[in-house]
Amino acid sequence: MSTALESYINRTVAIVTSDGRMIVGTLKGFDQTINLILDESHERVFSSSQGVEQVVLGLYIVRGDNVAVIGEIDEETDSTLDLGNIRAEPLNSVAH
Repeated sequence: MSTALESYINRTVAIVTSDGRMIVGTLKGFDQTINLILDESHERVFSSSQGVEQVVLGLYIVRGDNVAVIGEIDEETDSTLDLGNIRAEPLNSVAH
């Protein structure tokens, strides 16, 4: 897993946590237990009644045991999204 994450260093990634949160930021580093260090990060809070709220987190650490999914964000596509008009149910927690 760590070899795959090396290609994401200094790139914008989205992380879905096991409690259903979506955090977007620049991956700055990680360790052997997949603890992640993100810079310029924010949480995207989804709602079925209003647009996506972005909560600024800044420099942020996500514990490895809380990471459900990690993937690279296409910044060009992401910048064209109108998050204020996107409606979605919040994600549920991941059941193990």
